[in-house]
Amino acid sequence: MRRVSHYALFCGFFKIGICGFGGVAGWVRPIIVEERRWLNDLEFAELLGASSVLPGANTVNLAVMLGDRFQGASGALTAVFGLLLAPIAILIAIASLYDQFAAAPAIKTALAGAAAATAGLVIGNAYKLVKAFRGQARALLVAALTFALTGIFHVSLMATLGVMIPCSLALFARAGRAP
Repeated sequence: MRRVSHYALFCGFFKIGICGFGGVAGWVRPIIVEERRWLNDLEFAELLGASSVLPGANTVNLAVMLGDRFQGASGALTAVFGLLLAPIAILIAIASLYDQFAAAPAIKTALAGAAAATAGLVIGNAYKLVKAFRGQARALLVAALTFALTGIFHVSLMATLGVMIPCSLALFARAGRAP
Protein backbone atom coordinates (compact mmCIF):
# COMPACT_ATOMS: atom_id res chain seq x y z
CA MET A 1 0.00 0.00 0.00
CA ARG A 2 1.35 3.40 -0.92
CA ARG A 3 1.87 6.09 1.68
CA VAL A 4 0.21 9.47 1.29
CA SER A 5 1.60 12.37 3.33
CA HIS A 6 -0.41 14.55 5.69
CA TYR A 7 0.19 17.46 3.35
CA ALA A 8 -1.14 15.52 0.36
CA LEU A 9 -4.19 14.37 2.36
CA PHE A 10 -4.93 17.94 3.43
CA CYS A 11 -4.47 19.32 -0.10
CA GLY A 12 -6.53 16.58 -1.75
CA PHE A 13 -9.45 16.91 0.63
CA PHE A 14 -9.17 20.71 0.68
CA LYS A 15 -9.58 20.63 -3.11
CA ILE A 16 -12.62 18.37 -2.76
CA GLY A 17 -14.08 20.76 -0.19
CA ILE A 18 -13.45 23.92 -2.19
CA CYS A 19 -14.52 22.49 -5.56
CA GLY A 20 -17.57 20.79 -4.18
CA PHE A 21 -19.00 23.56 -2.08
CA GLY A 22 -22.71 22.86 -2.09
CA GLY A 23 -22.15 19.16 -2.69
CA VAL A 24 -18.83 17.37 -2.73
CA ALA A 25 -20.12 13.99 -3.91
CA GLY A 26 -19.42 14.79 -7.56
CA TRP A 27 -15.81 15.71 -6.86
CA VAL A 28 -14.69 12.92 -4.54
CA ARG A 29 -14.17 10.13 -7.08
CA PRO A 30 -12.47 12.23 -9.80
CA ILE A 31 -9.96 13.65 -7.31
CA ILE A 32 -9.26 10.50 -5.29
CA VAL A 33 -9.27 8.00 -8.20
CA GLU A 34 -8.41 9.89 -11.38
CA GLU A 35 -6.27 12.81 -10.26
CA ARG A 36 -4.48 11.62 -7.10
CA ARG A 37 -4.64 7.87 -7.86
CA TRP A 38 -4.92 7.03 -4.17
CA LEU A 39 -7.43 4.26 -4.96
CA ASN A 40 -8.63 2.43 -8.04
CA ASP A 41 -12.33 2.38 -8.98
CA LEU A 42 -13.08 -0.85 -7.16
CA GLU A 43 -11.29 0.22 -3.97
CA PHE A 44 -13.12 3.54 -4.10
CA ALA A 45 -16.50 1.87 -4.60
CA GLU A 46 -15.86 -0.44 -1.64
CA LEU A 47 -14.74 2.42 0.62
CA LEU A 48 -17.66 4.59 -0.47
CA GLY A 49 -20.04 1.73 0.24
CA ALA A 50 -18.62 1.32 3.73
CA SER A 51 -18.77 5.06 4.39
CA SER A 52 -22.38 5.20 3.18
CA VAL A 53 -23.70 2.75 5.77
CA LEU A 54 -22.06 4.54 8.71
CA PRO A 55 -23.83 7.38 10.48
CA GLY A 56 -22.81 10.85 9.35
CA ALA A 57 -21.91 12.44 6.06
CA ASN A 58 -20.58 9.93 3.50
CA THR A 59 -17.71 12.13 2.36
CA VAL A 60 -16.61 12.92 5.91
CA ASN A 61 -16.69 9.19 6.70
CA LEU A 62 -14.66 8.53 3.55
CA ALA A 63 -12.12 11.21 4.56
CA VAL A 64 -11.77 9.61 8.00
CA MET A 65 -11.29 6.11 6.58
CA LEU A 66 -8.89 7.15 3.83
CA GLY A 67 -6.89 9.45 6.11
CA ASP A 68 -6.65 6.65 8.67
CA ARG A 69 -5.57 4.17 6.00
CA PHE A 70 -2.63 6.34 4.97
CA GLN A 71 -1.61 8.13 8.19
CA GLY A 72 -3.59 6.70 11.10
CA ALA A 73 -5.69 8.88 13.40
CA SER A 74 -3.71 12.04 12.58
CA GLY A 75 -4.32 11.41 8.87
CA ALA A 76 -8.05 11.06 9.52
CA LEU A 77 -8.09 14.41 11.33
CA THR A 78 -5.99 16.02 8.59
CA ALA A 79 -8.30 14.80 5.82
CA VAL A 80 -11.46 15.93 7.63
CA PHE A 81 -9.94 19.33 8.44
CA GLY A 82 -8.92 19.77 4.80
CA LEU A 83 -12.38 18.74 3.61
CA LEU A 84 -14.30 21.08 5.92
CA LEU A 85 -12.08 24.16 6.23
CA ALA A 86 -13.02 26.00 3.02
CA PRO A 87 -16.75 25.13 2.97
CA ILE A 88 -17.23 26.31 6.56
CA ALA A 89 -15.40 29.59 5.89
CA ILE A 90 -17.38 30.16 2.69
CA LEU A 91 -20.66 29.19 4.35
CA ILE A 92 -20.15 31.75 7.09
CA ALA A 93 -19.48 34.46 4.49
CA ILE A 94 -22.43 33.50 2.28
CA ALA A 95 -24.86 33.10 5.18
CA SER A 96 -24.15 36.65 6.23
CA LEU A 97 -25.09 37.87 2.72
CA TYR A 98 -27.93 35.47 1.86
CA ASP A 99 -30.61 37.09 4.00
CA GLN A 100 -30.13 40.36 2.13
CA PHE A 101 -30.37 38.92 -1.39
CA ALA A 102 -32.37 35.66 -1.14
CA ALA A 103 -35.48 37.05 -2.86
CA ALA A 104 -33.61 38.34 -5.92
CA PRO A 105 -34.64 36.52 -9.13
CA ALA A 106 -31.02 36.13 -10.26
CA ILE A 107 -30.16 34.34 -7.01
CA LYS A 108 -33.11 31.95 -7.41
CA THR A 109 -32.07 31.20 -11.01
CA ALA A 110 -28.45 30.60 -10.00
CA LEU A 111 -29.50 28.16 -7.27
CA ALA A 112 -31.72 26.24 -9.72
CA GLY A 113 -28.81 25.96 -12.17
CA ALA A 114 -26.48 24.76 -9.40
CA ALA A 115 -28.98 22.06 -8.42
CA ALA A 116 -29.18 20.80 -12.03
CA ALA A 117 -25.39 20.70 -12.34
CA THR A 118 -25.11 18.78 -9.07
CA ALA A 119 -27.63 16.20 -10.29
CA GLY A 120 -25.56 15.72 -13.45
CA LEU A 121 -22.36 15.18 -11.45
CA VAL A 122 -24.05 12.59 -9.24
CA ILE A 123 -25.42 10.69 -12.25
CA GLY A 124 -22.03 10.78 -13.99
CA ASN A 125 -20.22 9.43 -10.94
CA ALA A 126 -22.84 6.72 -10.43
CA TYR A 127 -22.23 5.57 -14.00
CA LYS A 128 -18.46 5.41 -13.40
CA LEU A 129 -18.94 3.45 -10.17
CA VAL A 130 -21.20 0.92 -11.87
CA LYS A 131 -18.53 0.43 -14.55
CA ALA A 132 -16.08 -0.55 -11.77
CA PHE A 133 -18.27 -3.59 -11.07
CA ARG A 134 -18.27 -4.80 -14.68
CA GLY A 135 -18.40 -8.57 -14.73
CA GLN A 136 -19.54 -8.78 -11.11
CA ALA A 137 -23.19 -9.71 -11.53
CA ARG A 138 -23.92 -9.97 -7.80
CA ALA A 139 -22.58 -6.48 -7.10
CA LEU A 140 -24.55 -5.04 -10.02
CA LEU A 141 -27.71 -6.79 -8.77
CA VAL A 142 -27.28 -5.27 -5.30
CA ALA A 143 -26.70 -1.83 -6.84
CA ALA A 144 -29.77 -2.15 -9.10
CA LEU A 145 -32.03 -3.31 -6.26
CA THR A 146 -30.79 -0.52 -3.99
CA PHE A 147 -31.43 2.04 -6.71
CA ALA A 148 -34.90 0.63 -7.37
CA LEU A 149 -35.85 0.72 -3.69
CA THR A 150 -34.69 4.28 -3.07
CA GLY A 151 -34.94 5.91 -6.49
CA ILE A 152 -38.06 4.34 -7.94
CA PHE A 153 -40.10 3.10 -4.98
CA HIS A 154 -38.97 5.88 -2.58
CA VAL A 155 -38.25 3.49 0.28
CA SER A 156 -36.42 5.26 3.11
CA LEU A 157 -32.66 4.92 3.30
CA MET A 158 -32.82 3.16 6.69
CA ALA A 159 -35.37 0.61 5.44
CA THR A 160 -33.36 0.06 2.25
CA LEU A 161 -30.17 -0.53 4.22
CA GLY A 162 -32.06 -2.78 6.64
CA VAL A 163 -33.05 -4.98 3.71
CA MET A 164 -30.07 -4.69 1.39
CA ILE A 165 -27.20 -5.17 3.84
CA PRO A 166 -28.36 -8.62 5.02
CA CYS A 167 -29.38 -9.58 1.47
CA SER A 168 -26.03 -8.58 -0.01
CA LEU A 169 -24.11 -10.33 2.78
CA ALA A 170 -26.13 -13.50 2.21
CA LEU A 171 -25.70 -13.24 -1.56
CA PHE A 172 -21.93 -12.90 -1.33
CA ALA A 173 -21.56 -15.45 1.50
CA ARG A 174 -23.49 -17.98 -0.58
CA ALA A 175 -21.03 -17.38 -3.39
CA GLY A 176 -18.18 -18.07 -0.98
CA ARG A 177 -16.58 -14.66 -0.98
CA ALA A 178 -16.86 -11.44 0.99
CA PRO A 179 -18.74 -8.50 -0.57
